[in-house]
Amino acid sequence: MINANDVIGTHHILFVTFDSLRYDVARAALHAGQTPHLAALLPGGKWEERRTQGSFTLPAHMSFFAGFLPVPSGPDRPHRLFACQTPRGTTIGPRTHVFDAPDIVTGLAAAGYRTVCIGGVGFFSRQTPLGSVLPALFQESHWSPDTGPDSPDSTRHQTGLALKALDNRDPAQPLFLFLNVSATHTPTHGYLPGATADSWESQCAALAYADTHLGRLFHALPDAGPWLVVLCADHGDAFGEDGHHGHGITHPTVWNVPYAELLLPGRPRGDV
Repeated sequence: MINANDVIGTHHILFVTFDSLRYDVARAALHAGQTPHLAALLPGGKWEERRTQGSFTLPAHMSFFAGFLPVPSGPDRPHRLFACQTPRGTTIGPRTHVFDAPDIVTGLAAAGYRTVCIGGVGFFSRQTPLGSVLPALFQESHWSPDTGPDSPDSTRHQTGLALKALDNRDPAQPLFLFLNVSATHTPTHGYLPGATADSWESQCAALAYADTHLGRLFHALPDAGPWLVVLCADHGDAFGEDGHHGHGITHPTVWNVPYAELLLPGRPRGDV
């Protein structure tokens, strides 16, 4: 397990959530060679299967930003990376970094981080009071229809914003960069030629599309220094299994999500 106490202040942090991405879809796309940039980044070249904390975007991210990331699929409950101060914390251990803050975003800002949100789905849009709750946690947030789920080129736009955040950073200040990938959220059928409805296969195609652009971000990260990288889905989606469709429901296709955490070293100057 990563010792988060050794990371705070010494590493930038990248947190990417793939909205609605099922674990079985992520694993299949990886094994089929459709996500080579993720394959190169993931520990051991594979995803870990975990269980999410919420069945749709809002509760999942509220939990994540409180330090409750997806948990292992087995009965063991390892100590968390991050936590907020609480009277009782059974999953807080010596390697958990505990913030005296209501959420880890605010805690990271208090620790000297610049916090940046690259929004995807409507809960990050600031178009409504509810859609402002999550992005308001950050010092800087970005969203437009171009980064939303109805944009066929959303990940390209999101990656461009993330790269600008890297370029514009203060070299003396660590960065907490959060990105909610909207391409894997419905509608995904546009990524699969000939498809007219969203499906397991079209979500695979959407993830493959997202991987092509995220590769640019992954390649650029080491130039800024060392990173803690956390990658996961906020929840999955049902595509007709047992008669279920969508998310916000208690079904394994929704609760089972891909997860990875890793430390990425910085690139020495002059090393291209």
